[in-house]
Amino acid sequence: MMQDLASRSCKPCEGGLPPLRGDELKEFVEELGGDWEVVSEHHLLKSYKFKNFAEALSFVNSVGALAENAGHHPDIKFGWGYCKLVIYTHAIDGLSESDFILAAKIDRI
Repeated sequence: MMQDLASRSCKPCEGGLPPLRGDELKEFVEELGGDWEVVSEHHLLKSYKFKNFAEALSFVNSVGALAENAGHHPDIKFGWGYCKLVIYTHAIDGLSESDFILAAKIDRI
């Protein structure tokens, strides 16, 4: 049985590998589930709503700590009552397995 995404570790990527595309990408999307959006087969996008700035900030701090620990960092935009996350592997300018692993770990926050 395949280990669930959130229990896997992000792997460092220094480029040289092609980004996920087609059927391989679809498999990771299905395994991730949830409401992450795949944009142009390039990045993952998810938006969150919160009651106030403090809740959004708390979430962002949790995501930041998780990302730092994983060594894989999303782009984060947040403000009063919202947060938007964009995840992709900058070294390959597209999606890798690590992006889906990070997204699954964030879903556990």
